Amino acid sequence: MNDGHLQVARVLHGTTAEGPGLRSAVWFQGCSIQCKGCINPHLFNPRGGTRTPIAEIVDQAVAAGVEGLTLIGGEPFDQPASGAALAKAAQERGLGVIAFSGYEYESLLGRDDVTKAFLAATDLLVDGPYEARNPETRRALVGSSNQRFIHLTKRYKAYKPEVVTNRIDVRVRPNGSIDVAGFLDADGLKDLLQTTESSRAIRGRQA
Repeated sequence: MNDGHLQVARVLHGTTAEGPGLRSAVWFQGCSIQCKGCINPHLFNPRGGTRTPIAEIVDQAVAAGVEGLTLIGGEPFDQPASGAALAKAAQERGLGVIAFSGYEYESLLGRDDVTKAFLAATDLLVDGPYEARNPETRRALVGSSNQRFIHLTKRYKAYKPEVVTNRIDVRVRPNGSIDVAGFLDADGLKDLLQTTESSRAIRGRQA
C-alpha cells in the first residue's frame, strides 16, 4: 500500500546527467536484485534512506523547472505502489518519467496491478540487470549491453542513447558532502572520488 511517501536514498533536482533535458533524479532505497559489481551497493538495504513525501518531490521538481523525473536506485519496482504514485503525480504535472529497473519488462508485465500501474505512468523504461561481463561501450546511461530502452509512450522516442555522451554532474554541498549523478563504472567512480577529495584538500589549504 502507498501512504503518500517513498523510501529514497536521495533526490537531485536540475541535473542533465540522468537522461534527456533537465531532470530530477530520484534514487530509490532498497534493491532485492543486488547485481554483482553494482556501483550503488549502499542502496541495497531497504531500511536505509529517508521516508519522503511524494508530493514534496514533485513540487520541488516543478519548481526547479525540470522536463521530467528519472527514477533509479536501488530498484524502483521494489516499491511499486509508491513508484506508481510518484510517476502518476509527475505526469499529472506535465513531467516525463524515465524509470530504470533491474527486472526485465516481460517479468514486470506479469506482476500485480500496482506494478502495471507503475508501468502505465512511465514514458521510458530502461530494463535488465547490470551484467559486469557484458559492458556497454556505445550507449549512454546503461552499464551493460543487455539493458534495453523500451518506449512505453512517444515522449522520448527522439532520444538516441547511442549518439549521446554520458555526462557527470558533481556538486559539493556547503557541508562538504558530494552529490554525483550520471553513469560511472567502479573505476570511474573511484577516480572521481579521488579527484574531488584532492580538490577539496587544495581548497582547504588555500582558505
